[in-house]
Amino acid sequence: MAAAFHEFDLIKWIQTRCPTPPHDLQSIGDDTAIVQPQAGWELLLATDMLMEGTHFTFPPATPELAGRKSLAVNLSDIAAMAGEPHSALVSLALPRSRGAEFAKSVMQGLIDLAREFHVVVIGGDTNTWDGPLVINVAVMGMAPTQQSITRSNARDGDWIFVTGALGGSLASHHLTFTPRIREALLLRETVSLHAMIDVSDGLASDLQHITTESGVGAIIHSEQIPINACLSGVLTEAERLQKALSDGEDFELLFTVSPEDGQQLLEQNPLSIPLTHLGEINSGQGAFLQQPDGSRVSLERSGWQHQL
Repeated sequence: MAAAFHEFDLIKWIQTRCPTPPHDLQSIGDDTAIVQPQAGWELLLATDMLMEGTHFTFPPATPELAGRKSLAVNLSDIAAMAGEPHSALVSLALPRSRGAEFAKSVMQGLIDLAREFHVVVIGGDTNTWDGPLVINVAVMGMAPTQQSITRSNARDGDWIFVTGALGGSLASHHLTFTPRIREALLLRETVSLHAMIDVSDGLASDLQHITTESGVGAIIHSEQIPINACLSGVLTEAERLQKALSDGEDFELLFTVSPEDGQQLLEQNPLSIPLTHLGEINSGQGAFLQQPDGSRVSLERSGWQHQL
C-alpha cells in the first residue's frame, strides 16, 4: 500500500520545484510571505478563481493544462497593465478521489509557466473535498511608478489596436495561450499607451470596458477585425465575425494610442505577432461596429458573464 500523502507533503514537493526566492521576498515556509517593493515601482495585484466545469473540463484539459491556465489568466491581467510579473499565491480545492499524482500534475503545469515568466510561487493554501477541482491564484506584479496602463485613459482621436487574432478560443487555445507579458512591455517601451485591457470577456465587451471607464465612444471596422484561422470554414462570414466579437478568452491585448504612435506601429511593428488597427476612439458615447457599406450597428456586450 502506498504511503499516505498529506498537505505538508505537497507543500514540500512544491518547494523542491520552485526557484530560490530573490532577495526581495521571503517565500514558502511561513504562513505569510514577505515582499519588499523596489523603490520607484508600484505593486500590481490580480486574482482569478478557476473552476472545473466552468473554466475547463477533463478532457480536453489535462491537470497540467488546468494548472497552467490558472496562472496564465492572471499573468494576462498583469500584461494588460504593462507590468512585470513577480510572484504568486496558489490555493487549491483538490478532489479527494483523484489522489496525490493529480495534485502534483496540476501544480507542475502552473510551476512550468511560472518558471517561463520568472514568477516565484510564494505560498497559498490546499484543501481537499468531494467536489471538483478549484484553483485560485493571486499574482503580484510591478511597474515603474505612474507607468501602469489602465482602461480609463483612452482619448478622443486615439487609434484602437489588438494583438494576434480573435475567436474560437474554446475550440483551440484557451488552455494553451501565451500571456502577452513580453508584448506589453515592448509596447510600453515603444509608444505611449493610453488605455489597455486583455480580451478575456470578448472584444465587444472588453472594448466597452475601455469606453465606459474612459468616458468616450468608439468605432471599429468589421473588415479590420483579425479572425482566428482556427474557426471552421463551414461558418458564414457573419458567424466568424460574431465569434471574433464575442467568444472571449482570447487573452490578446486591446489598447489605444495616439494616431502618430499608431502610424509608427503600423510602419514598424516591434512585436513578433501581428498588430491590427481596428478603429478609433471618439468623443461620443457607446461602441459601434461599422460595416463595409458604411452603416453602423451598436456593439452588444455579448461575451461571457457569470450568472448569479
